[in-house]
Amino acid sequence: MWRKLDNLNKISETGVVLIIRSDSDKEALAVAEAAIEGGIAVLEITMSVPNALQVIGALSAKYKDVLIGAGTILDGETARAAILAGAELLVSPQLNPDMIKVANRYQAVTMSGAYTPKEVYETLEAGADIVKLFPAEVGGPAYVKAIKAPLSQAPIAPTGGVTPDNVHEWLNAGCVAVGVGSYISKAAGKEADYRKVTAAAKEFLQAVAKAR
Repeated sequence: MWRKLDNLNKISETGVVLIIRSDSDKEALAVAEAAIEGGIAVLEITMSVPNALQVIGALSAKYKDVLIGAGTILDGETARAAILAGAELLVSPQLNPDMIKVANRYQAVTMSGAYTPKEVYETLEAGADIVKLFPAEVGGPAYVKAIKAPLSQAPIAPTGGVTPDNVHEWLNAGCVAVGVGSYISKAAGKEADYRKVTAAAKEFLQAVAKAR
């Protein structure tokens, strides 16, 4: 199968993109591996993680069936570096035409940030695969419904404020997937008990499956 299509299907089928921000590369790797054990199949390592490209490289080499992405991509140069490291998903908090251009050139999936109807429209026109609604908690699921009334074709994935308790509301509003961060990635706590990350990942995926 065409790999980009396979990756897009993986996002829509699993319904969850895990966002990993941490203060160390060691922690990022531990969180990613624990989450993958819990069933996470799509994850994003933000560029704020120390040695983020090395983390992406290590994960993409080890987990061939997991879609490894790079987040907070702010320019084309970083987009290319992330792809060379092994990222097949690029995520930005705002519309970044250079990121999308580089990603499309090398057939990486893009999630480009937008919030207003104008921004959503411009993101689609720029060629992004998925619109990352950010910050999603400001408007909630009702805002997604409002956006999709005139822009029903927009594949929206909200980031911010999504939990197992409310994920059904987001999916019922028409979201193709959801972005989740601290609920899973910070579950280990100060004790660094990464079994809690695995458990949180399983819980979230079960909530998504139930909502569908």
